[in-house]
Amino acid sequence: MPSAAAAAALTAAAVTKRFGGLIAVDNMSFELGDKEVLGLIGPNGSGKTTMMNLISGAMNPSSGEIRLYGDPVAGIGASRVANKGVARTFQLVRMLPAMTVLQNVAAGGVFGHARRWGKELEDYARALLQRVGLSHAGDTPISALTYIDQKRVELARALASDPKVLLLDEWLAGLNPTELKTGIALIEQLRAEGCTIIIVEHVMHAIRSLCDRCIVMNSGAKIAEGKPAQVLADHGVIRAYLGDADA
Repeated sequence: MPSAAAAAALTAAAVTKRFGGLIAVDNMSFELGDKEVLGLIGPNGSGKTTMMNLISGAMNPSSGEIRLYGDPVAGIGASRVANKGVARTFQLVRMLPAMTVLQNVAAGGVFGHARRWGKELEDYARALLQRVGLSHAGDTPISALTYIDQKRVELARALASDPKVLLLDEWLAGLNPTELKTGIALIEQLRAEGCTIIIVEHVMHAIRSLCDRCIVMNSGAKIAEGKPAQVLADHGVIRAYLGDADA
């Protein structure tokens, strides 16, 4: 957990999400420190994306509390959570297909935490495209982009709101080895700039190199928490990923 002296950017307290008789997130509690990069990992179906949906306001918790810098945000809706400073990417890239690359990025500045308009917004969107390596592509249709470049646009759009907390939900998924290097370098840059980030990821190399701390989920519950090297060597974590025969 972050030290008592560190500011808690995000706090989850006894958060539970039920779908009928299924408990997708089970009594999850943790803190995210200011300027910390936290990895949220676990096998498929462990509740990671549901937890991200609860933080971002896409879903309401069945019980429990989520606070952003002390401000309650659970159950207020995705648009209001975005206004308060949470931005995210998705497992499957979500683009605005009828718009150009620049317009897609600019949308983040209109609907997010730090709102911009007109020329200020356009200049800021162009600066973000340069930051993610797409300064040449502002007028390009989204349909003309490669998968990695669509992911860059999605990241730039999330950053356009100047988020207090950035949620990256398997942002590195589906990339080839060369693209993966590029993607990790982009997140390393954000980390160096002091961004506060939660990463859901299956690429363990990225978790080891990018994260200050990890939380491991299995069957909706937290089963381990700590430094990446410590957590990934934990017998219970290995058993959750590989099964008893290989643990």
